[in-house]
Amino acid sequence: MKKMLASTMTVMLMSTMIACSSQTETTPQGNETKSPGAATATTYPIKTDKTLTYWGELTGNLTGVKTTHNDVPFFQDWQKKTGVPLKFTAPPTGQTKEALNVMLASGDLPDMIEYNFLSDFPGGPEKAIKDGYILKLNDLIDQYAPNLKKYLKEHPEIDKMVKTDNGSYYAFPFIRGDEYLQVFQGPIIRKDWLDELGLPVPETIDEWTTTLKAFKEKKGAAAPLSFISKPRFFNESYNGAFLGAFGINRGFYLENGDIKFGPAEKGFKEYLNLFNSWYKDGLLDKNIATVDTKALDGSFASGGTGASIGNAGGGIGKWQPLVQTKDPKAQLVAAPYPVLKKGDLPKFGQKDRPYSSGGIVAITSKAKDPELATRLLDYGYSEEGRMFFNFGTEGVSYKMESGYPKYTDLLMKNPDKLAPAQAMSMYVRGSYNGPFIQDKRYAEQFFTMPTQREAVDIWKKTDADKYSLPPLTPTPEESSEYAKIMNDINTLVDEMTLKIILGNEPVSQYESYIAKMKSLNLDRAIAIQKAALDRYNKR
Repeated sequence: MKKMLASTMTVMLMSTMIACSSQTETTPQGNETKSPGAATATTYPIKTDKTLTYWGELTGNLTGVKTTHNDVPFFQDWQKKTGVPLKFTAPPTGQTKEALNVMLASGDLPDMIEYNFLSDFPGGPEKAIKDGYILKLNDLIDQYAPNLKKYLKEHPEIDKMVKTDNGSYYAFPFIRGDEYLQVFQGPIIRKDWLDELGLPVPETIDEWTTTLKAFKEKKGAAAPLSFISKPRFFNESYNGAFLGAFGINRGFYLENGDIKFGPAEKGFKEYLNLFNSWYKDGLLDKNIATVDTKALDGSFASGGTGASIGNAGGGIGKWQPLVQTKDPKAQLVAAPYPVLKKGDLPKFGQKDRPYSSGGIVAITSKAKDPELATRLLDYGYSEEGRMFFNFGTEGVSYKMESGYPKYTDLLMKNPDKLAPAQAMSMYVRGSYNGPFIQDKRYAEQFFTMPTQREAVDIWKKTDADKYSLPPLTPTPEESSEYAKIMNDINTLVDEMTLKIILGNEPVSQYESYIAKMKSLNLDRAIAIQKAALDRYNKR
């Protein structure tokens, strides 16, 4: 696809809107530069006899509830509202990357792929385009996605995030439409246990140690603190919970103009030492290396776990009814991101950018009808589509009350006893992600309990903005080199973390791992990140 100048992209806006009630048979391949002009608006539902294929993972919220997209009302209704029949394929839970690699190697590609091409594809999105897996979307968006095009025109700071340094649009983005939606995760703890033991909500690492010991010794908790470790060990803790107290996180971050890698900084050794001692003392789940969603849910339900890291919705919202089933007085609340010194502002914490690369959808080079796929995906950025993605179908999942879309009891008090996070995922995508603009009004209702709303206010009190990197896109050559380096380094870091925390190696071995990271070209990876950051700042 010929490169389209970024300057052209910023000024091109539809001058007229041409409503079309039927799907044209013209099938642009995405590799021709079309003359600038009006984007053709789409009237939904589209009239077409074509069926498009869609590959993507089913949300973890529906684990144990539904096994395929076809059984989920949202995906059934999406086809009805857009008029586009879809055939879905889902990779096995937790094996998305492996399944994608097998599919790409086979050459048998669907029309659309929902996947994080920004951070999880070796070589990045430009490489995926260059290798012929996915299409560069600039021309297609210009002509057939007026809703997305209009939004990006009106929000240049987000437009800057959703394309590469070369100005390539590579996927239909998931956009958080309000700052309130950017913070949703942090430490969660049993407040009823704290009250019973006469303990405050812990703020410092020392207070956490005291609390976890009390949970073990006085509440009989078999796994006082537990985390999900799938697909990566301690997966949910890497935004900065616990290790952030030592001034680092699990990935790259920006500090005083320099890019740093947390596991190579001295604070990581202190973190390993702490968690090693917690594991030896039985304060961490003894199965911490293999805990998945089902195991953690079961541990909360049985009273075996008193603290974890999770979302306000999918964590507190899901676990609260589970713990109350065993103990009606049970209460889960948010704890602040831990610090070493009481009163300090946490350096790190979870805070997403407005553009979050989860849930994004690319159109593949094998797409039978890229135009039809583009029109389908543009629906999520229209007024009608935004309402549907966030609130579902009027009269079923929501009702309008004084101009406000209010979720029905089907979602909030589900007759099948599904938690709101699960019931919502059956009828809307507002509670996780996808190719649309997320609406704040979803969260205002999703967080049904005061403890959930309070959680966001507690978790947002960090310095995360100051240290976070924007969505960077190294060149394909840099990305390939970077991916190889970081695959080796991340494997090493995971190995180091597991062995030291589980006591299979002493903490003193940390320095030898640092030397190995250096030998694996960590400095080069940092240099690639810095070059990408410099280019991003010039977009």
